[in-house]
Amino acid sequence: MDATEIFAALLTPDGLADPYPLYAALHDLGPVLAADDAVLVVGYEEIGAVLRDAAYRVPDAARFDEVRPGWRDHSSLSAESLLNLNPPDHGRIRSLVAKVFTARRVATLEPAVAAMTDGLLDAMAERGADGSPVEFMHDFAFLLPVTVICELIGIPERDRERFRPLATALVATLEPFMTEQQLTDADAATLELAEYFADLAARRRSEPSDDLMSALVNISDSRDGRLSDSELLENLILLLVAGFETTANLLGNGLRVALTQPRVGDAVRDGSVPVAAFIEEVLRFDSPVQFTSRRRADTAELGGVPVTPADEVITMLGAGNRDPRRFADPGRFDATRSGAGPLSFGGGAHFCLGSALARLEAAVAFRRLLTRFPGLSAAGEPVRKESLVLRGFQSLPVRVV
Repeated sequence: MDATEIFAALLTPDGLADPYPLYAALHDLGPVLAADDAVLVVGYEEIGAVLRDAAYRVPDAARFDEVRPGWRDHSSLSAESLLNLNPPDHGRIRSLVAKVFTARRVATLEPAVAAMTDGLLDAMAERGADGSPVEFMHDFAFLLPVTVICELIGIPERDRERFRPLATALVATLEPFMTEQQLTDADAATLELAEYFADLAARRRSEPSDDLMSALVNISDSRDGRLSDSELLENLILLLVAGFETTANLLGNGLRVALTQPRVGDAVRDGSVPVAAFIEEVLRFDSPVQFTSRRRADTAELGGVPVTPADEVITMLGAGNRDPRRFADPGRFDATRSGAGPLSFGGGAHFCLGSALARLEAAVAFRRLLTRFPGLSAAGEPVRKESLVLRGFQSLPVRVV
């Protein structure tokens, strides 16, 4: 198969379930490949170079006008969130929220994350005490990161459970192809979340609190050009969804490794493998985010392949993390690897704001989960999400005794 055929195969049920053999086939063809109106970047070094090069820009409103006619009629196809902003707007808005996600600030959250984790593990222990299966994705992997991000934003506890189906609807817009029904559902989810955050913002105006919502509302209300009302709502929606969707995938993907490779789980449990090293290898081995895309305003060459303004430059993070030129025996899970880190959080100006928080949550979670339940085991076949960009499980049943 050529690069175009391999990429098409990634969208089949088999490709979505296990893209890694197809990534290996792409690596056999080269680090940068032409495929119809796209350029596929699969090499580790080449992906990093694209992500760090400011000449490669994320798809923004101008790009949507070119490739998605009618996109402005859909509330879910935002051009004001950080994911779809280039300089100078990207830096302006990112600077307003970045202070919440600094490594120092995130480190102070560890006791709270540990307490949240223990509470969820208590509930799992009670639910599965008689040997009944416990649904890990819903009962833990979703609840932990959504609780943390909601605490940071300032979302009341009573409102949190409603967000999972809304997030599921919204992330469909990140996929390369979606149905009309998925787009309709995503639009409805966006409107519901926008209405929710507008109402919460109004409450924070009259009753400010020590949370991100209050800080951003204050900035937006200053009318000094730093943050418009629509930018406020779009980026609160992004922070909420991104704040738990990818971390939930990281937790599920990591637990699947521990269940299918018991010696790995035992090594984390007894401390012979540091939990931080385990997490880095999970990020490499089965990345929660598999793809991002960029474009250029001019014509250039990348890895010997011409890149024109008409081309979508697809940086295949999951493939880069399995680049045999960078990682020996890339299909083997090895938490003792050293050297190059995973590409899973992106790079350059768009490096994931929440990377330190995701790592903290995963470190606390796996350390406590594996220690609390030494007999943790699978309780049936897991179900993967049918998605290409965000890789994770829809369900992952386990037994805790």
